[in-house]
Amino acid sequence: MDENKKKKKQKRHKRKDHSFYIIQGVILLAFLAVIFLFVKSDYAGGIFSLRREALEAVENSTIEDMQGQRVGTIYDADGGIIAELKNERNIRYLTSEEIPQTVKDAFVSIEDKRFYKHNGVDFFALTRAVTKLINKDAITQGGSTITQQLARNVFLTHEVSWQRKVKEMFIAWELEKKYTKDEILEFYVNNIFYANNCYGIESASQKYFGKTISECSISEVAFLCAIPNSPSRFDPLENKENTLERRDVILDAMYDNDKISKEEYEAALAETITVDSHSTTYEQSWAKSYVIHCVVEEMMAADGFEFQYDFEQVTDREDYEELYDEKFAEYREKLYLSGYQIYTSIEPEQQTALQNAIDVKLEEYNTKNTNGSYALQCAATCIDNETGLVTAIVGGRSQEDVSYDYNRAYLSSRPPGSAIKPLVVYTPLLERGYTANSIVNDTKDPEGPKNSNGQYSGNISLRTAVEKSKNTVAWAKFNELGAETAMQYLLEMEFTDIMPQDYTGSSALGGFTRGASTLEMSAAYTTLANGGVYRRPTCIIRVEDSYGNVVFEPKAEEKQVYEASAAEAMTDILEGVMTNGTAKGQGLERMPSAGKTGTTNENKDGWFAGYTPYYTTSIWVGYDSPRWLKGLTGSAYPAEIWHNFMEEIHTGLPVKNFGE
Repeated sequence: MDENKKKKKQKRHKRKDHSFYIIQGVILLAFLAVIFLFVKSDYAGGIFSLRREALEAVENSTIEDMQGQRVGTIYDADGGIIAELKNERNIRYLTSEEIPQTVKDAFVSIEDKRFYKHNGVDFFALTRAVTKLINKDAITQGGSTITQQLARNVFLTHEVSWQRKVKEMFIAWELEKKYTKDEILEFYVNNIFYANNCYGIESASQKYFGKTISECSISEVAFLCAIPNSPSRFDPLENKENTLERRDVILDAMYDNDKISKEEYEAALAETITVDSHSTTYEQSWAKSYVIHCVVEEMMAADGFEFQYDFEQVTDREDYEELYDEKFAEYREKLYLSGYQIYTSIEPEQQTALQNAIDVKLEEYNTKNTNGSYALQCAATCIDNETGLVTAIVGGRSQEDVSYDYNRAYLSSRPPGSAIKPLVVYTPLLERGYTANSIVNDTKDPEGPKNSNGQYSGNISLRTAVEKSKNTVAWAKFNELGAETAMQYLLEMEFTDIMPQDYTGSSALGGFTRGASTLEMSAAYTTLANGGVYRRPTCIIRVEDSYGNVVFEPKAEEKQVYEASAAEAMTDILEGVMTNGTAKGQGLERMPSAGKTGTTNENKDGWFAGYTPYYTTSIWVGYDSPRWLKGLTGSAYPAEIWHNFMEEIHTGLPVKNFGE
């Protein structure tokens, strides 16, 4: 041991005084007292029950369970396989012999210094953590051992309760009886989450460095070992600086524990870390990412997470979004460990038809972004009006060797243009005594918007104002309703990106700060098709565990957002848009249809949202980085894609009128 290190350790010992040991003794006595009280109280039965459950869980576990190799499967409506979750989980399993010693040293040094000495639970570490907390010192190592963390990841949730913690301890004890230390460390290194769909350190090394873990330097190993402590906070692609800070803490711990020399320590600290995303192969399925989104949110809701859509302050939204992202990552990780069998409403023929309609219509636009993806993009969502379930969802154009993780259909919010008018202006007006024949004034207000064609018709019927998409009328009537009243309808239908800045007249024309997704627009127009009744969209029919037991079976809760008479009257007016208005010629040949076009300023976004008695589909076309495109209007590409897709999926269906 070098002199500097000796002095460093000597100074630490000098700082310790008798109070440290007194506090440790008090804590230990308190702990023993708590154990005594538990035994003497009504909690004893619960404790013994948790003990039995832990014994059974470990006894029934297999090597495959510990290795995290349970395969989850997603099925379409016909029983075909959409995807296996094991593939997306992106695990590259290493045996104990294949895991570099530096990886083991790093995790033991930072997570569990006494790993090779305790029997699963380290009471000394618990005491030390509490002591540091009392003394307001920095806690560099928590009280949970590596074995406890493994128990939590494999057998339990991240619920905060004394029952979960006690059961975690019991499981850890049993694991130490059944498996060797090397096996436990192997399971741990391979099971934990390294952000961005990476499980196992080999997967992480390939993802962020493009090489195997055996090729990584000490600094790179410590960098990767930093991630699992908080995969969101230490995400190398999003928060590299945080990851580097955690790396330095790990290197300190490795040096203090004599796992690396002074020269290795200093070289590792000085090393520049270069990170990039090296994933090159993807399963080509937009539906898969949406299915995962739905299941994870169901898991969150089942455990009591409360989804929010309305915020008084920007900081409230920011806090919520941070919590949402954290919880989503946590439950997404749990999903990939679950082996769930997921049955969905995705219709494979509709999925193919929707993708083809998009690809064919946009095939002449071949300009690509720097990442190789097409610059001009499209998103679309189809919902079955009767069930409220999503039957097809497409997040972009077909393309090989391009990630399908960013599904624009539900992840991308874009200003919806005039497609929003029926939702925030006209249906609310119909609830307040207006009819299709009510006279409204189409004149230019000095403070208001102009019509897209620059023409004004004076007194016209409300029906005509909708059919011709008169901006002047929508703006005036939105202000008559009041922004709070109008925007509340969208919040009731769970639009996630309504911002405080959106409570202005520009929202009457869909000029939102962020916007809406095709999933949200389809769900809203399905509400009109269903007499004003809203159902949160999903594609999940049921989820079973790997043994066939039903985990959850979502039941759509219905909410009356619009009065039935108003929704029916709006449908009648929107039928006119297809025959006399901005979408003339895009109606279906044999089936009644209703819909609305939308175009944003400078032709940056084109929208069409429409429905029949059977299905509702919304289409968005535009660039990921908004810019002008000649000829991009809601009545052009979006409406034509909608028409071609809807004609195909309605082939052979009996003619049905709205309201039947």
